[in-house]
Amino acid sequence: MSMPNMDLEKITSKIAALPPGSSYFSLEFFPPKTAMGSSNLRARLDRMSRALRPLFVTVTWGAGGSTADKSLELAELCQRELGLTTCLHLTCTNMSKELVDRALEDAKALGIRNILALRGDPPRGEEYDMGKGEGFEWAIDLVKYIRKQYGDYFCIGVAAYPEGHADEGHPEGQSLEHDIPYLVEKTKAGADFIMTQLFFDVEAYDKFETRLREHESGAFKTIPIIPGMMPIQSYQMIKRTTKLSHAKLPTNIVDRLDPVRGDDEMVKKVGVDIVSEIVTHIKERPSPCPRGFHFYTLNLEKAVSFILERTDLIPTSPADDETAILEVPMHHLTVNGSGKHSRRHSSVGSDPHNRVIINEPKAPLSEFETTASEAGLHAEALNTRANTLAISEGEGSLGREATWDDYPNGRWGDARSPAYGEIDGYGVSLHMSINQAIKLWSYPKTTDDITSLFIRHLEGTVAALPWSEEGLNEETNTIKPQLLSLNRKGWWTVASQPAVNGVRSSDPIFGWGPKNGFVFQKAFVELFVPASDWKSLHKKLTSPEIAPLVSFYASNANGDLVQSYDGEGESTNAVTWGAFPGKEIITPTIIEEVSFRAWAEEAFGIWDEWGRVYAGKEGEDSRRLIEGFRGDRWLVNVIHHGFVEREAGNMRRECPTFYHYFEEILISKRESWVVE
Repeated sequence: MSMPNMDLEKITSKIAALPPGSSYFSLEFFPPKTAMGSSNLRARLDRMSRALRPLFVTVTWGAGGSTADKSLELAELCQRELGLTTCLHLTCTNMSKELVDRALEDAKALGIRNILALRGDPPRGEEYDMGKGEGFEWAIDLVKYIRKQYGDYFCIGVAAYPEGHADEGHPEGQSLEHDIPYLVEKTKAGADFIMTQLFFDVEAYDKFETRLREHESGAFKTIPIIPGMMPIQSYQMIKRTTKLSHAKLPTNIVDRLDPVRGDDEMVKKVGVDIVSEIVTHIKERPSPCPRGFHFYTLNLEKAVSFILERTDLIPTSPADDETAILEVPMHHLTVNGSGKHSRRHSSVGSDPHNRVIINEPKAPLSEFETTASEAGLHAEALNTRANTLAISEGEGSLGREATWDDYPNGRWGDARSPAYGEIDGYGVSLHMSINQAIKLWSYPKTTDDITSLFIRHLEGTVAALPWSEEGLNEETNTIKPQLLSLNRKGWWTVASQPAVNGVRSSDPIFGWGPKNGFVFQKAFVELFVPASDWKSLHKKLTSPEIAPLVSFYASNANGDLVQSYDGEGESTNAVTWGAFPGKEIITPTIIEEVSFRAWAEEAFGIWDEWGRVYAGKEGEDSRRLIEGFRGDRWLVNVIHHGFVEREAGNMRRECPTFYHYFEEILISKRESWVVE
């Protein structure tokens, strides 16, 4: 009996097997932050693999191996359970040789034949045992090491930057000509394919690819070059992503996005048009091998599904059944004598809940009821390509269940979403080099130095903090005086929002979503509080006069969690929601235990990352100071439920009553609190 040719699991082998002149695509995923996110990603991956049929998928690897175990679990799901050819990212800097070896051995054990060798964060070699002379400072070091240890077992990809790589975060330092010699070295060291950073400047990409194909070394004459595509999920997300990656947003694209910037739905539609046009343009360029595209999905499916269908990238087969999507009616059911139904629960699990199980039927069952034994039988899957693609694009009731998290998922999105809390899937990071961090934050030596950084960030003279890569938006500026007051008292704020009660979705400061809608917000503030003050604050938050008005969550670096209760258990708080014509209520921002736990772990991890900036004798005092704050502070989030209440005066722009509580009751009078 002959063994299957495992080389066909290599990306380059799969590309070579495609017909001349054909196209293909790949999808990138990252390990979700929460267990519920992972469960929902499992269903999403299954659906996308059947509907879209990518040539391969990639799984990201957190900075310094921070997501190593979760990345390998996700890679195993893709490779073994779903049968998808999988490429595991591997960042080499700040990684011990032992961790690199373990990752490669685990990948091999899982049958994974593809590695994307990346540099990762700027190296901090003095902190890690790099092994006996095996230092991984650059991606080429990892390429050489894999070839030395594993020969041709792995197909190796490397990254390239169409607009040049800005190592120190300064766009003016980007230079394609500076990058090319290093890319030549990586290719000659054993790289099999090239995958690019995201870009929107198609002219820059054209010049990049032409320069590589015609390079005098001949290194790029036939190697697959796969451009990286980022679907535009929201205006703020794409502005932030391009800023961090130093990818230019051409004026003609900005001019198309700016008029719809406040309407998330229209931004997505325009974004689909923009990316589809870029893909179509590149498809028409001559290429020595089949033309491929890599999509940074951010674990979302709707936009990428539209783009792939629009650009005819989804492969077809004679077995495809183009039957129209089956629309399942969502009838009101009586459950345990109640007229309520679990629509929200259904969307959380990404599984259609179409029938109620009746344990002891006393009458003939309707089409929406079943017995327990019948419920255990597998139903016919709606797995035709047409049906599955329609669901991935959000059509019908099943489509709404599948893409319920399609609105932007920021740090306080819905923790059930596979996309919750991430922008790039690479885990905890300062998103800047050591030199940049020192230039921004210098060498803090005292508590006042840290307080000054938070205050100057609010005032706009410090461009970023470790927990925030950007300055304040207009919404936050409306409560800046109150935030400054909190920070001057040594309570360092990292997130906040004012209350909003029925502001039009077109409002230039608070508005979002489709036209002619109304948006609402509960005020909340999140801050790092000294452990001694947390005891006093907790006593006040749980007092009879305050407890009914607020919900709160608090955690320290050890993972100890304290939270308010609504009398029946842990609370779930929708703090941003909107009502729009022809739509269900949309709640893109939810704060609850699972989301707060995930964020708290990351927030204290950022203290660690900041401390590592000061490795070495010169930064010893700063590092010790930051490590001390990590151990002493509590991260506290307080939500005020009185979103209909506002201070006297300007009803639209003054701060909500919540900040009155915080300033006048919780802060100013804390000296008189009795601490048990």
